[in-house]
Amino acid sequence: MSPKGEEVGEGIGELEAGAVLTVDLDAIRANYRLLADRAAPTRTAAVVKADAYGLGAPKVVAALRREGCDAFFVAHLAEARAVLPAAGPNAAVYVLNGVPPGAEPLAVRLGAVPVLNSLPQVEAWKAAARDAGRRLAAALHIDTGMSRLGLSPEEAVELGRRQDALAGLDVKLILSHLASAEECENPSNARQLARFIEAAAAFPGTPLSLANSSGILLGPKFHFDLVRAGAALYGINPLPGQPNPMRQAVRLSARVVQARRLAPGDAVGYGGEFTAERPMTVATIGLGYGDGWPRRARTAAFFGAARLPMLGRISMDTMVVDLSSLSADQVSACHEVQLLCSNQTSDDLAAASGTIAYEILTSLGRRFHRKYVEQQSSERRSQAGRDPRPVG
Repeated sequence: MSPKGEEVGEGIGELEAGAVLTVDLDAIRANYRLLADRAAPTRTAAVVKADAYGLGAPKVVAALRREGCDAFFVAHLAEARAVLPAAGPNAAVYVLNGVPPGAEPLAVRLGAVPVLNSLPQVEAWKAAARDAGRRLAAALHIDTGMSRLGLSPEEAVELGRRQDALAGLDVKLILSHLASAEECENPSNARQLARFIEAAAAFPGTPLSLANSSGILLGPKFHFDLVRAGAALYGINPLPGQPNPMRQAVRLSARVVQARRLAPGDAVGYGGEFTAERPMTVATIGLGYGDGWPRRARTAAFFGAARLPMLGRISMDTMVVDLSSLSADQVSACHEVQLLCSNQTSDDLAAASGTIAYEILTSLGRRFHRKYVEQQSSERRSQAGRDPRPVG
């Protein structure tokens, strides 16, 4: 960390926790800049659902506001409530899952912008506007091929054609979501693009949004008026199989609880899955599947550049690693080892666990001591020249 950097811890104290999760807000801001530059002159929003992919949405939103970001996407109203104070009054916070039936008054009070995914959601939000006695902001989601959320293209076109279909609503954005954007050559990208253009034509003059992180890298024809940067902000590779252009934003280290010697024949962990064939030194570290580390992962920890393979089954609160590559006195209970670092990223752990990095980050538990690293305000990038108004 730079000597001029700020390192702020929160939640559980460092001495109380078995592991430390460090979130590099400078890396997240740098990743935002990279994606925003790729998308320019299109504006770039940030997806901060699932507590900013497990990294702490209020902190991430505040950092991205300093970078000029003024539009954020969450999944639920509870997430909107958590990020609105950090986003501030001039930012737009969109709720991707819309408003649950009966929650319309709460949504009106919050001031978030619901993404309406169905005709019943549209009608309920129109009724909320009548009850509120004013026009209410909304976005419309069109399903162009993912079959997950959204109006059908036919429903959307009908809404756009009927004069009273959206009475009382101030439609800020028309959006859809790409299903295979990380696969540049996948023909579904072109199909979804064509469907989106056709359906969105029913809403002339309304801002449009299609591209997620990987979609930004598909090129300008996918950018429209707003792109939605998500996983790539947090260091996840937006183009799997290619070099990752993003900076790693997460480090995870765990405390050594105990170091011990094993004799030949000694078994490690539940079921004795690993048995020592020679004398060896091992360390038990204070992190396990109860902290979100995948139980099926067969990876390693790192002590500097030294790779420490994991031995036996991972427990809820602990795992055991092999210290054979180190001298006998190098590691003791006063040391920490690294689990997520430059030698082993969230993408690496995901590949070793048969999952995706999204699941790795969003599964990280709440038992860590969390540190947020960011440069001092005197070094923060000026927001001059960035338009602070919300999209739409």
